[in-house]
Amino acid sequence: MTIAGDLALALDPVIMAERVGITPDGWQAEALRSGAPRALWNCSRQSGKSTIAALLAVHGALYEPGTLQLLLSPSERQSGELFKKCASAYRTLGRPVPPASETALTVTLENGSRIVSLPGRSGTVRGYSGVRRLIVDEAAWVLDELYFAVLPILAVSGGSLLAMSTPNGKRGWWHAEWVEGGPEWQRVEVPATRCPRIGPAFLAEQRRRMPRARYEQEYECAFGEAEGAAFAYEDIQAALDPEVTPLW
Repeated sequence: MTIAGDLALALDPVIMAERVGITPDGWQAEALRSGAPRALWNCSRQSGKSTIAALLAVHGALYEPGTLQLLLSPSERQSGELFKKCASAYRTLGRPVPPASETALTVTLENGSRIVSLPGRSGTVRGYSGVRRLIVDEAAWVLDELYFAVLPILAVSGGSLLAMSTPNGKRGWWHAEWVEGGPEWQRVEVPATRCPRIGPAFLAEQRRRMPRARYEQEYECAFGEAEGAAFAYEDIQAALDPEVTPLW
């Protein structure tokens, strides 16, 4: 790799994506170049969100020496799948920074950077520091307890936080951040119709086969009522509204 080529990769993650054989969709290119300190990606299934997040982690590890890219998923299997995407991109680039060590869920580079992928248990995330980027995969399935346990690791490092998922009902921290989290969050919504790899014929078939609420959740980024909920989300919010005067 030439110095000019390496500089181009350092300055633009989209070029790195192209170097590993990925032509980013429009939203993916914007996400790679965003640099947002807080981001929520509400994306359809199979829209490529995990692949783009993995590229961000690899780019950070290669070009920000001594940093930690921490990946968090609900289960060990999901952690392994996300890490495989990172490892694949790193290998395809030709390991431009040699590895000091590699395991099934961690790579440490000779420049001092690490990519670490963890399953969603609060005991696994405590003790990490210097996190440059925290990526939470399938965030709607990550428990509130774990989310609040992991937030303090960004306190000193000032690292960025990316949380990506399809919806899982109107519940949990990820839904709360999406609807009430404030302007500090960059919100990206990617329904299946924005993904050129998902054709209209497939979506028409899925719409016929799936319950409407499930289809809208998986492919249209819709936050439906939580399964088994006794009361609608809007009714609960209205009951908690401080502007409403009690009748008694």
